[in-house]
Amino acid sequence: MLETANWIQSFFDLSSDATFIFQADQLVVANQAGQELVNAFDLDLSYLQELAQTAISQQQSKADGCYDCEIINQLPELTIPVDLPPEHTHPLRYTMVYRILSPTHQVYALELKSQAPLDRANQVAQQRMLNQYVNRAYEDERKRISQDLHDSIAQGVYSAIMGVRRLNGEQMDNEERQRVSAMIESQLDDTLREVKEMALDIRPSVLDSFGLLAAIRALAKRLTENSGVIINVIGRADTSDLSTDVQNVLYRITQEAINNALKHANPSEITVILVAHAHYISLEVIDNGTGFDYQANRGFNGHSLGLMNMSERVKSLNGSFMIDSAPDQGTTVTVKFPVIKHTNEQSNGE
Repeated sequence: MLETANWIQSFFDLSSDATFIFQADQLVVANQAGQELVNAFDLDLSYLQELAQTAISQQQSKADGCYDCEIINQLPELTIPVDLPPEHTHPLRYTMVYRILSPTHQVYALELKSQAPLDRANQVAQQRMLNQYVNRAYEDERKRISQDLHDSIAQGVYSAIMGVRRLNGEQMDNEERQRVSAMIESQLDDTLREVKEMALDIRPSVLDSFGLLAAIRALAKRLTENSGVIINVIGRADTSDLSTDVQNVLYRITQEAINNALKHANPSEITVILVAHAHYISLEVIDNGTGFDYQANRGFNGHSLGLMNMSERVKSLNGSFMIDSAPDQGTTVTVKFPVIKHTNEQSNGE
């Protein structure tokens, strides 16, 4: 029994949760984590007791007016959020668990659990979920490209090959030969156009050669020609101070927002606004389409990189992302990134 008691004592002392045991509101014992917490914050334990008593009173007030019931009959355990130090601008978050150990001897325990490990665990879980969404989206995108290559590009090339075989293997008069040659040329032209469109979707060369605004204008022109929907681009923003990653994300979000509007919102007009402010650059993609219930569609949509991934890609680069939409009221996608201006002195190392 003595050895078991020693193990229990060791577990109590080495626990990462700060634990305080009281009898009749007088401290009986505190483990090592509890003592360290008191020393670190110059913690007044009466503050914790007052928090517990306040929570108990609030809980008991709901018990059909039973203000005089014994605590053990009502609250064998109670969980209370605590910030330490309470007066600090950025306090540390804890969860305090109040437990009755012996109602007869008025013994209870206050156990403080740091929220930081739990928050980190939640962040890791959310990141894993996001990674699953993103990986699934990219895999779906690869499948779409593979299917386009097989169903369109490969079939077009195969059709042209069959036409060439006819030219080489069949006896034809000049008129028939010219007709088959024209058919092959037309098929190859269509295939080449589809290859160029796929290349533009994957990575527009104009983005590397002429910058973000020129790439967005080229995107808008191409999608206007394909869809018939008016797509306006407004802006004279200098994007030279933006990193390549930020420019890529701004272009992809513009592309995603326009395509989402064309596929789902049936708009007659879409406006893209790129504006450089003193310390940040903002992008807005505004459509006058049917809109949607944003709160009900915040997650991955299964058909594209989705709103969740768009948001996370922006936040990962210290930007902000917002969608404003409602049924029959259109949709506005807004993205902002901070811009650090490089002065001549900074660039010269002064």
